[in-house]
Amino acid sequence: MQLMLDELSGAVAPGAHALVIMDRAGWHCANELALPDNLTPIFLPPYSPELNAIEHLWLYLRERFLSHRLWPTYDHILDACCRAWTTVRAEAGRIRSLCSYDWAKVVT
Repeated sequence: MQLMLDELSGAVAPGAHALVIMDRAGWHCANELALPDNLTPIFLPPYSPELNAIEHLWLYLRERFLSHRLWPTYDHILDACCRAWTTVRAEAGRIRSLCSYDWAKVVT
């Protein structure tokens, strides 16, 4: 999680500040995390997957690529996940259509 926060912080435009919407997974709330100064977390209420846009993407991936399958090794699982992600990324507008909410607008 720390690596992700650091990477995200580096992607924020100089002088800008980003709000990061997160659920309350243990690794999102770990005391050891050092939150960069240009990021502010906004924690979703407990048990509210309908507010977490990424849950729609995970559901799509599971339903179409990952559920009800068996793989013989970890490497096969990893390959299947990478293929699923690559396929979804190649579908123009798919992630935006799955993860967009009318109430979540860009603020300038």
